[in-house]
Amino acid sequence: MPACVPDLTVILAFAVASFVLAITPGPDMALFVSRTLSYGLPHGFATMAGALTGIAIHTCLVAFGISVLIVAAPTAFWVLKIAGALYLVWLAIQAIRSGGGLLVSRAAGRVPGFAESYLTGLGINLTNPKVLLFFITFLPQFVSADDPAASPKLLFLGAEFVAVSLPVVLAIVLAAEGLTRLLRESRWVGKALDYTFAGVFMAFAATILFVEGRR
Repeated sequence: MPACVPDLTVILAFAVASFVLAITPGPDMALFVSRTLSYGLPHGFATMAGALTGIAIHTCLVAFGISVLIVAAPTAFWVLKIAGALYLVWLAIQAIRSGGGLLVSRAAGRVPGFAESYLTGLGINLTNPKVLLFFITFLPQFVSADDPAASPKLLFLGAEFVAVSLPVVLAIVLAAEGLTRLLRESRWVGKALDYTFAGVFMAFAATILFVEGRR
């Protein structure tokens, strides 16, 4: 087996952990669903691609030790968390604004480009402390610090995380697309979901700010 490939037991254990994280509700999942309902399947896929790009970036940061420096510098990590919380607040505001980027009803308003949906997915992933902490604290547990092939093994595990997560998020986006017709025909259901998504984003933001405020 190539040196860059972990043992089979490690691969299987990490696959289970990755699946659990992928199905755990979070800002990424809410954003996938809301973008799909608002603007259709292509935007859901674009947002998903942005988030998966963020995962690839997190993996590279861990593999090459940059994320460790962020954790070692509490101020930098605190800034990252606050930035993530403020970004979620902005998404919540967009969800309830007329013509906002997350509206399910597709009322008259600006439709974002695919690049914007992609960058929104990338931004929410890069500023999500849950994802960052997972890659900093959990992913390295599957390799030995004195393993000369530690970095390529971390990259392999990052790719595995994407491979395990992809079917989950694809199923979520496709399920959301299947509900689109019903939601567009019922304006009050669409509005209720707009406020639900706003509440989800605000709840995640409040959790981050509350935890940081107690420290």
